[in-house]
Amino acid sequence: MLDRILTVRVQRIVRQTDEVASFEFVHPQGRTLPGYSAGAHIDVHLPGGFMRPYSLACAPDAAQPLRYLIGVKREPASRGGSVALHERVRVGDLLAIGSPRNSFPLHADAPHHLLLAGGIGLTPLLAMAQQLQRQGASFTLAVFVRSRAHVAFASELSALGPNVRLHFDDLHVGAKGDIDAFFANAAPQTHAYLCGPAAFMRRVLDAAADAEWAEERLHLEYFAPPETSSVAGSDEPFVLCLARRGIELPVAADQSAVDALHDMGIDVPTSCEQGVCGTCVVGWRAVGGDEPVHRDHCLSRIERRAKVALCCSRAQGGRLVVEL
Repeated sequence: MLDRILTVRVQRIVRQTDEVASFEFVHPQGRTLPGYSAGAHIDVHLPGGFMRPYSLACAPDAAQPLRYLIGVKREPASRGGSVALHERVRVGDLLAIGSPRNSFPLHADAPHHLLLAGGIGLTPLLAMAQQLQRQGASFTLAVFVRSRAHVAFASELSALGPNVRLHFDDLHVGAKGDIDAFFANAAPQTHAYLCGPAAFMRRVLDAAADAEWAEERLHLEYFAPPETSSVAGSDEPFVLCLARRGIELPVAADQSAVDALHDMGIDVPTSCEQGVCGTCVVGWRAVGGDEPVHRDHCLSRIERRAKVALCCSRAQGGRLVVEL
């Protein structure tokens, strides 16, 4: 399904910390925006021709007009997205965005939800915590930041009450131990959700591994591919088979499946093009023993049995059959 492009108006910009600003978007004519669930993100088209995915940082509230809220940290090594938002976007501006997509959903059947946020990774987890609180569900939101001055969305966190745990690097030398304790002391069948920078993600994943945490109860969202990630195999050409269209097209060694599709005039939604956001994920079929070579960082091992990210993954055996 193609992404729907929406026009929104910037209604409010709030300086959350020295580095983080929040941007609130509404419909220009006051109409209803498409709904979403906590964990969703939107693709924001920015001045300068950039498009970046940003998680929605508030849960929908039936008692209030729907708005989209994102939190953006200005990154020193920005590729242009965060700088464009911080320096060029003003209240009243109109922006194009993609309709909300959710590749990081809550699992409603979990008896308890452990939300672990590193820095600006708070944004999707804040929306999750708000949704869980409104549903009366059991959850803990742990936020790891450098110091109290780096806490974004402080008033929203305060409204969540005792379910929130704040951990500051300048006070908690043993933050790794804090994360270990969350996993070690978690109630049976708890689901854990984590989002944050690469070093934080590695630290949490190590703690989960030490606790022998079941993969199906661990849910991740990366900002960018881990710097230490390795690519299995070489970039060999393969054939991409579109099961629903009955089309086969070659994918060159120096080409992604998404690029090959675009060259054929077949539009596939993309955003990060790094296997992180999940926008280009589709189903795949096991035909003749051919399977994908997965190179994404958005799908779990279980999800990879049925899904593949077209922007980065390739084929093992020379053919890949997908649900397109």
